[in-house]
Amino acid sequence: MAAAAASHLPTWADTLTPHVLRHFCASQLYLSGVDLISIQELLGHSWVATTMRYVHVHRTRIEDAWVAGQQRAAQRLEGLI
Repeated sequence: MAAAAASHLPTWADTLTPHVLRHFCASQLYLSGVDLISIQELLGHSWVATTMRYVHVHRTRIEDAWVAGQQRAAQRLEGLI
């Protein structure tokens, strides 16, 4: 893995490890819409709290979810008026 990282990702050569890849994969799965319990199962964690430490999300994720929820609520209300 070190040789592949050095060849293809030279800036990551000293930091790319299987553990870093687990964090990356967990984060990408979550951002793609996979729920935490499913990710917990995939990673083999006993506690969802451990899985939550593996998932790194963008700072705007909560705000984006809030805006999307507000937009869905407004669309539902439009039909009532």
